[in-house]
Amino acid sequence: MSVWSGYAWRLVAACLALGAAGCASRQGLLQPVEPAPDTDRVTILAATTRAPDPDAGILFSGDRGDGVSFSSIVVSIPRAREVGTLQLPRTVPGNPATDFVVVSAEPVARSELTGWFRSASGHKRRIFVFVHGFNTPFDRAVFRFAQLAHDTDAAAAPVLFSWPSRGRLLDYRRDFDNATYSRSDLAYLLKAAANSPSVGEIVILAHSMGGWPAVEAVRQLALERGGVPRKISNLVLASPDLDIGVFRRQVEDMGPRRPHITLFVARHDRALQLSRFISRGATRLGGIDPAREDYQRQLSGLSGVTVLDLTAIRAGDRVNHDLFAASPDAVRLIGDRLLQGQVITDSDVSPPLLAADALGSAAGLIVTAPIRVFDMAASR
Repeated sequence: MSVWSGYAWRLVAACLALGAAGCASRQGLLQPVEPAPDTDRVTILAATTRAPDPDAGILFSGDRGDGVSFSSIVVSIPRAREVGTLQLPRTVPGNPATDFVVVSAEPVARSELTGWFRSASGHKRRIFVFVHGFNTPFDRAVFRFAQLAHDTDAAAAPVLFSWPSRGRLLDYRRDFDNATYSRSDLAYLLKAAANSPSVGEIVILAHSMGGWPAVEAVRQLALERGGVPRKISNLVLASPDLDIGVFRRQVEDMGPRRPHITLFVARHDRALQLSRFISRGATRLGGIDPAREDYQRQLSGLSGVTVLDLTAIRAGDRVNHDLFAASPDAVRLIGDRLLQGQVITDSDVSPPLLAADALGSAAGLIVTAPIRVFDMAASR
């Protein structure tokens, strides 16, 4: 067995252990419970290509459905918690005083989307679309997004797009096929939001494998319309499980009229290391070191692309795949800048966070800060 193969199988064992510990208690967590006083609530529009599940606590399974379904889900969040933490119930039903729980879940007809956008987008007229990643059951996607939408506090209407992830570590290929299967439905959702007069701005955040259908959907709209709808201001890819060369071609296909793109990367992301092993490919986009010349060459000259390196951050679990949501610093940047439709620059990452301001100047710096900022258009 090669050194790399031995390391990869250790990664598999570690990720399996973490996944097994978390998934065993998550079945049926969406069963609505009575709300409790002194808790916060987040109302999410959930669009999904998953098949409905008869269990009210599951709602949608990991299999493909017939088309896209919509639901309005209200999540209760306890106030005694730190930013970036996700307190899932250990038993069903959960306790709203201490756990993330659902207090209501109602179907939304496709004809009612315009009304939902009008009532939820508020005076900011901003929509926050989240696309989850690999190995994510529906309940986990709902609770993670509720945590992120709450913690960013950006006055944006939260919209979840959930594709049929099986929620099992060894179903990587099936998850990828299901993500690809769902890209046109995500494009439909984005088009519906962009066409709504109640929506003035759309920010998309896609995690892990969810970056694939997200970038594909934006690319599809660009090819259909001769450019990305101007309302889509920012596309954020957190730990993107993408091939670098394919990503570059997708961005080029969008043309010059495209949103700003922000990448959250980390070299110690074990899930992406495992993805590289499973796919037998090169380093995934979310696992690059943006200070290295070979990666600079592959992404050089891409205007409107900013990379945030989170490698120095320790937050969440040992897999380091959810740093964008588990790190208070990253959550702050998402809420204060990206969800405002703005671009993160070195001035937004103040000392002691700042370590580098552009690819061209990064090589000579000693990196001691949690977050580094790179502008891909400035690469050599």
